[in-house]
Amino acid sequence: MASRRVPASSGARLDSGVRHGVARHISRLGMASRSEAAAWVRSGRVRVNGRVVRDPEFPVRDGVDAVAVDGAGAAAAGRVVLMLNKPRGLVTTTRDEKGRATVYQCLQGANLPWLAPVGRLDKASEGLLLFSNDPAWAARITAPATGPDKTYHVQIDQLPTARLLQQLTRGVDVDGERLRATAARSLRSGARHAWLEIVLDEGRNRHIRRLLEACGVAVLRLVRVRIGGLALGELPKGQWRLLGEQEIAALCA
Repeated sequence: MASRRVPASSGARLDSGVRHGVARHISRLGMASRSEAAAWVRSGRVRVNGRVVRDPEFPVRDGVDAVAVDGAGAAAAGRVVLMLNKPRGLVTTTRDEKGRATVYQCLQGANLPWLAPVGRLDKASEGLLLFSNDPAWAARITAPATGPDKTYHVQIDQLPTARLLQQLTRGVDVDGERLRATAARSLRSGARHAWLEIVLDEGRNRHIRRLLEACGVAVLRLVRVRIGGLALGELPKGQWRLLGEQEIAALCA
């Protein structure tokens, strides 16, 4: 993707004097992923205090050492956050070792800075997925202690009972982990299938699918519809839009 800056809210803040490897330093500025930054360093594109360095772990001090990429000073990019309505069948990764299609195909052709997914949706899941160029902000959004709740609409292969809903919020032990939902309720039911609304305050690997499977329930569809106060709304599948400053601030409220 192109590296043009997009105006947005304030970006990464670095603590003066703190040491990091140069690749991590560049990544924390929101310029590239750490692996991409490491490749820049190894190829000789990065200078520290005027000297070419080729070790991605070469230590630099935030606010003290001068880091340049291709001759231009490395500076924090303005924070950019966008929301995507992820289609089913795409994996949430920059590159896939199996050659599968990734969520980045939805961003192809867009004039955007480097962006990384904020959290994940598995290949079979759909709905609201955030991207940002600010790793520190993304970490706050995904951390259970500081991040907002996530709301999902889940189609299951049976009709729910009050006992099932209670079990989902009470939690079950799966592979040594305690999995539970913050809230669970029935949305609508057909003759054999139903839709549930499930809210999580954390997001473990395949959390909802594993939780329901442990309760003897199979997931037919799983759609994330809300993160905190940000709703997926009418955004078409496969489409994205940039978030405004008020929307970004509301995610951290």
